[in-house]
Amino acid sequence: MATYFSGNVRETSASFEEKARRLASWLKQNGVELDGAVAVFMRNDIDYLIIMEACRYAGARYVALNWHLAPAEINAILLDSKASVLIGHSDLMSSLDGYIPETIVSLAVQTPDHINKAYRLTASGSATNLTELLDEIDPFLDPAPRMRGLFAYTSGSTGMPKGIKRALDPNKPDTYIVYQGLARGFMHTNAGDRFFVAAPMYHSAPNALAMMVAAVGDVDIFIEPKFDPEAFLKCVSEHRITHAYIVPTMMVRLLKLPDDVKLKYDISSLRYTVGTGSPCPVDVKQAMIDWMGPIFNESYGASEIGFMTLVSSMEAEERPGTVGKILPGGSIRILDDDMNQLPVGEIGTIYVNLPTFGAFEYTNAKGDIDEQKRDGFTTVGDMGYLDEDGYLFICDRKKDMIISGGANIFPAEIEAEIIKLPEVSDCAVFGAPDPEFGEKIVAAITLVSGTSLSLDDLKTQLKDRLASFKMPRVLDIHDTLPREDSGKIFKARLRAPYWENEKRTI
Repeated sequence: MATYFSGNVRETSASFEEKARRLASWLKQNGVELDGAVAVFMRNDIDYLIIMEACRYAGARYVALNWHLAPAEINAILLDSKASVLIGHSDLMSSLDGYIPETIVSLAVQTPDHINKAYRLTASGSATNLTELLDEIDPFLDPAPRMRGLFAYTSGSTGMPKGIKRALDPNKPDTYIVYQGLARGFMHTNAGDRFFVAAPMYHSAPNALAMMVAAVGDVDIFIEPKFDPEAFLKCVSEHRITHAYIVPTMMVRLLKLPDDVKLKYDISSLRYTVGTGSPCPVDVKQAMIDWMGPIFNESYGASEIGFMTLVSSMEAEERPGTVGKILPGGSIRILDDDMNQLPVGEIGTIYVNLPTFGAFEYTNAKGDIDEQKRDGFTTVGDMGYLDEDGYLFICDRKKDMIISGGANIFPAEIEAEIIKLPEVSDCAVFGAPDPEFGEKIVAAITLVSGTSLSLDDLKTQLKDRLASFKMPRVLDIHDTLPREDSGKIFKARLRAPYWENEKRTI
């Protein structure tokens, strides 16, 4: 039996399942059909997991809405997904007045006190208490059909979000059974373990990992509304957390804690973490290993394909920079622009074949999706190379690559060095138009409180770490960068002011 924790709220697995079945009945009563869609507009909460489980019983997909999106973008997703029900926290739902299609049944549930506190929100008075609502409904007693799972949408960093609708293949194992297997094989959980997640559940990776853990039914889940580095250490110490989802931006924030804070908490129970998103800078990962031990695992993944690779701390130390080998049953090809397979060590576009999570189609993609597919292999636009033993190294997103003076420059490499500087709390590197070289390198940063940094200072500190042609030529200092809690940066928003008067975009 598992227990679910969020703030001061606890839910036993028996109560969790009871609520999920009652909510499944409510969904059916409000028009959710088999293969239908339910939209979720919530911050991290136990109720989020309950909705996901209720959708499993109802045979519906759940659309995890990114609450950073504008109301018009949310409206477009609601229409595109054909969701028949929208459930959200009351503070978020209030922003959608006039943007919810009339065909949708909407339910605004009370935003929990611990989320109000975390985000400094004013408690909303007019909202439904979900527990009280479900107490009046009989539970759904039919067996759960094959799991439909997450109906993800791309982030919308380059245009309107696209729906990623995964096919339901009756010839393959139920996704729920696959998740149970991954909880043991991919996450290495055992009965009685405790999993921590604070990355937003609208992001496909933490969403999938939480569902994997919930599927096995014997691992406690601690779900927090947002990540705070010291609060994380405290939670590990007090609750003996064994597993956690930790992305590179969280690692950087942990490493920048004062030494006395790092030594204050007993984190010896933590034995397995996994992260996705942007590749973790080598020095950051090594510093975390030196501090907490070889417990860090990194996966290269995408909403379209799922978790593709996995690399352990030991492998990362042997091959700095790698994101690991393809998971069992899959394969990787590195292709050039003419779709020729490249030899070991040469950089090209990464194409992956991995049937674990099933095939997908975009619901509203403009153009031909076949451009992303080749002989059963799919790309999401990342560039990298394979070494002689089949380990994958990612250079950057193809669309983020800077071409300056004929040289291909990968912002991730530069960002990995800038983030180490003591004055820098966050950074993003991108290309801006340049009449001589085509593009010039811009570094957008936020500063650690009480510090300053000039472009000359930046170059001086980086001169022994980066080649001169990789040096930023512009330094932009921001109060904050447009970054999601999951770590994803919206570079298009940073690039836009530089390119708005240009007749080209690269």
